[in-house]
Amino acid sequence: MSGVRLVHRPAASTDGSETVLASDVDVARSTLEQARGLMFRRSIPDDYALVFPFEAADTQWLHMLFVPFAIDAVWLVDGEVTAKKRLAPFVGLGRGRADTVVELPADVAESVAVGDELRLVD
Repeated sequence: MSGVRLVHRPAASTDGSETVLASDVDVARSTLEQARGLMFRRSIPDDYALVFPFEAADTQWLHMLFVPFAIDAVWLVDGEVTAKKRLAPFVGLGRGRADTVVELPADVAESVAVGDELRLVD
């Protein structure tokens, strides 16, 4: 998505400060895009995010089959982080309650915690 960024606002932030986690954002809207995810890619840029929007909050599973690099996965409900996990290449598996899931390069979500806010901005 051209010009869209993924920003992070810590729950403990009293001054409303935000950090840009990704400036290169793709949104996987179709069932095919969501099923494929990051499979078969050799790598992703440091400032990249793949966002999976769902119609309602429910348990959402992620797998790392055919993904040869580690990622940080973040599960959100209404923009609030409900879970975060580092997924290992090829064998990683994670789940969380979410209406949106975000996949980021490993270490990018290091400062993200449950209760924080993530959102897309133009």
